[in-house]
Amino acid sequence: MSPIALLSVSDKTGLIPLAKALVNELGFKIISSGGTAKLIESENLPVTRVADYTGFPEILGGRVKTLNPRIHGGILARRDEQSHLDDLHKQNINPIDLVVVNLYPFEKTISKENVSWEEVIENIDIGGPTMIRAAAKNHKDVVVVTDPSQYSNLLDAYKSKKITTELRKKFSQQAFEHTATYDLTISKWIAKQSSSKKVSWLQSLPLKQELRYGENPHQKASWFGEPEKGWSGANQLQGKELSTNNLLDLEAALSTLREFGYENTISNPSYQKAAVVIKHTNPCGVAIGDCPSSAIKRALDGDRVSAFGGIIAINCPVDEAAAKEVENIFIECVVAPYFNENAKEILSKKKNLRLLELKAESVQKADKNHIRSILGGLLIQDSDEPTIDQKEWKNVTELIPTDEEINDLSFAWKIVKHIRSNAIAVASNQQSLGIGAGQMNRVGSAKLALEAAGTKSKGAVLASDGFFPFDDTVKMAADYGISSIIQPGGSIRDEDSIKACNELGIKMIFTGKRHFLH
Repeated sequence: MSPIALLSVSDKTGLIPLAKALVNELGFKIISSGGTAKLIESENLPVTRVADYTGFPEILGGRVKTLNPRIHGGILARRDEQSHLDDLHKQNINPIDLVVVNLYPFEKTISKENVSWEEVIENIDIGGPTMIRAAAKNHKDVVVVTDPSQYSNLLDAYKSKKITTELRKKFSQQAFEHTATYDLTISKWIAKQSSSKKVSWLQSLPLKQELRYGENPHQKASWFGEPEKGWSGANQLQGKELSTNNLLDLEAALSTLREFGYENTISNPSYQKAAVVIKHTNPCGVAIGDCPSSAIKRALDGDRVSAFGGIIAINCPVDEAAAKEVENIFIECVVAPYFNENAKEILSKKKNLRLLELKAESVQKADKNHIRSILGGLLIQDSDEPTIDQKEWKNVTELIPTDEEINDLSFAWKIVKHIRSNAIAVASNQQSLGIGAGQMNRVGSAKLALEAAGTKSKGAVLASDGFFPFDDTVKMAADYGISSIIQPGGSIRDEDSIKACNELGIKMIFTGKRHFLH
């Protein structure tokens, strides 16, 4: 008896070459339905329609086509179980050896603008997942493939007579992943439409690549991500393979940079041109410039010692002048929306430098949930998205900041939320001058930031991600000549800090909102 293949696909990429090879080279008979059968027939290939094979017409407008014992008996029958074979014989059912199925384009449907509930529901596949799961369950006797990218391996294995147990298991596992991802997408969409409270976290991410190692060489690591979303949508133009630490730093860089605009920079020609230098997930230099090269130079000037071996992110296209600012410093990665040809030629001399183009569309598409793992579980929170409402700010000192100081306070407040707590940022003229990160007490972070800024602190501003428990940070800031401070407020000793500011001639604003980053 000739082997039988059941073909039913929404994505018809590679269908005809596959069908021709199955029929002409491997001697398969094909059962198919709907548009798949019609396309195969158009190539004058022999195909039996499902309705003809089952003796039962499609009903309910096509909702029921393959849900039939002649189909599922042929898929699920065990070839080593005599009672199963006897049942097939009694019911005149042929065993099906190969199932090639992919599903209705649900994700494509929900991405349409103003798509109706009814249209989405009709794109929930029932027969397809049922056939896939049946074949995957019975993979010992039935081969199942769900993606055109598998066709080449499938045909090679058949032609070389190497349909091994391991290959069957591999295809089965991929099939179950395919249906699981499909169901997750449906579940998440319905939950979103109905505003249902989540009682479980459902997520399926395909493997992007195996990484060389994790944070350290003895740790294994893998990168999973949705295609074309977030960093999976970045185009690496040159340089070594991205590492775990590179990706963590890139994420920190983008999070900081988005405070100054990234998604909207193309549609908004008046956006601020900003650059960020990241080292060990903390910004060590942030600045705004009147052009890309100015932004990069000023960000590097914020702390060139710490910038060595860091990552640069910029929210505007990199041109020749901007590339020259990077030419003579050791940097691991540069990420931008675009690099022009002159910039790419200059930076190509640094063979190991990783250049990444990350389009605004990839950033816009990505889920903005902040997810971290703990032993045996996940912590999921809203991202601390870029939102500053100065109407909520409160001036609490006798002296009031000038407009120029307000601009710098806003700039420093954007930066400090992306520094590991306890966090202090010193800035002036839209440029970071000193960063204090991750200390166990706030005055310790202030000391690091102020010492890094040095004499440049005179007339600068200082931002703190949390309130001051004591007035010691204010007094230290005064010693360095800080003119204005911005902090959340909320300490039981706020009045001590306010009093110290008034005595020392410092202006201070309470935001009423903290920005801890652990």
